[in-house]
This record gives sequence, structure tokens and C-alpha cells, in this order.
Amino acid sequence: MAGIAEHERQQEVLRLLDTDGRVSVADLVRSFGVTAVTIRKDLEVLERRHLLVRVRGGAVSAEGADEGAFEMRLRHGTAAKTAIARAAAGLVPDGAAIALDCSTTCYYLAHELRGRRSLIVVTNGLRAAELLSDSGVTVVLPGGTLRRSSWSVVGDFGDVVMSRGRLAMGFFGVRSISREHGLMELSVEETAVKRRLAAACTQLYGLFDSTKIGRFALHSFAPTNRITALYTDDGAPPDALAGFTGLGVAVHRVPVEAAAGGAA
Repeated sequence: MAGIAEHERQQEVLRLLDTDGRVSVADLVRSFGVTAVTIRKDLEVLERRHLLVRVRGGAVSAEGADEGAFEMRLRHGTAAKTAIARAAAGLVPDGAAIALDCSTTCYYLAHELRGRRSLIVVTNGLRAAELLSDSGVTVVLPGGTLRRSSWSVVGDFGDVVMSRGRLAMGFFGVRSISREHGLMELSVEETAVKRRLAAACTQLYGLFDSTKIGRFALHSFAPTNRITALYTDDGAPPDALAGFTGLGVAVHRVPVEAAAGGAA
């Protein structure tokens, strides 16, 4: 990675933090081929943006900054997310009322749903809402506070969703999954929003690329007994998800190659 530009270098630091939870100055110096002074300046910039916390010898993920930058996550695992989104889109009939969260996988799902007839989409994802707004889809965007790290709306929706009737299905990205706790997130704010959206849905689908398996997360927003199915890519080890099938949750491992050439 020698010669990588400052912005790309900082985005890669965030990606490594998202995966490992910690980075070291020494490892980053070796990876990027720059000086320790340069790396420390990068970490200082990211800390000022509240995206990490510097510690002796490196940095750790910051509380509430688990997503990193939305644009960076959008470019990570594109082929897998596109394949998962295409498979999930096949579940959605014209005329349905559904929920999409603010995850990047659901953003790719929104791409696949453009042009569906009489579709109603309730979402807290601003990028998905923008994408669908000129496609003939009716978009419902609950009120709240803008969370720039994930381009989402968070806050107490009150009865905005629940009092409008049931949604046929909801699609949710995750920070991690657990047989004991179901679909999980790290951010308290995102968890609260996803719980409200999930509570309004008859069927729940977890959408995630295989790198999310085994990650650390704190809060459940949908227990296992409420999950209809999980969609991931074929890089997911079958035994890692076997426990879900035993609990009545369908697991779909989607081949990535089929979507790799058409990733958006």
C-alpha cells in the first residue's frame, strides 16, 4: 500500500478498526510505507472527528463510531453486498410495504427495488430514501436527528411507524449475529431505531456479508425467534450458521460471482 493517498489511508484505518477493533502504529507504518509521524497525524485527524480513540501505540474504535464513514463502507465488500441484495430483492412483490434500515447492504437492496410498482418503503437511511425518491416508490422517512456517520435518522419515532399498520417485511444489516441474541448492533442509537422498525414488520430478514460473522456487538434489536431468514455470501462458513437452522431460521449463502460483474 506504499504511496496511498492521505484520504484513502485514513479510510483504510477505519476499515481495519471496523474489522479488528484496534490498530497499531507499527503495523500501519509497515502496511502503508510511511513514517510513524504520518500515521500519528492520521490518527489525530480521525480522533478529532470522533471516529477513533488514540491509545498507547495505536488506536481503538470510538464509542458511537462503529460504522465508520458510510462512503467507505459502501466500497467495502461491494460484490458480496450486491449479490445479497439481489437475492433479497426477489422476496419483495409489487405493492408490498417494507422496511429498510440505513445499512450499506440495504442501500444496494434499494438499487434493486427501483421501479417496483406501488411499493412502500419505510426507511431511516437517507441514502436509500434519496435513491428511491425518483423511482416511483413511495418513501416514508420517520423524523429524528441526522447521524452523519451512517447518513441515517435516529431518535424516538413514537407512533410514526407502529400506528400506521403492519409492514410485510423488514430488511436489516447487522454489526454481528448471535444464536442467543439474534441480530445485533454496537450503537445504542441505531439499535433503538432498528428495534422500532423491526417491531412493525411481520417478517424479518438479516442481510450481511460474511465478514460480520464473529464480530463483537453489544445490543440486540431482533431476537432469534423473530428472524425469518438470514442472507449472507458464500464466503460464510456453513458451520458458523448451522445453529440458526436448528432454531428454525432459514440461512441463504448467496454465490458472489454472479453479481461481481454488475456491482454498483
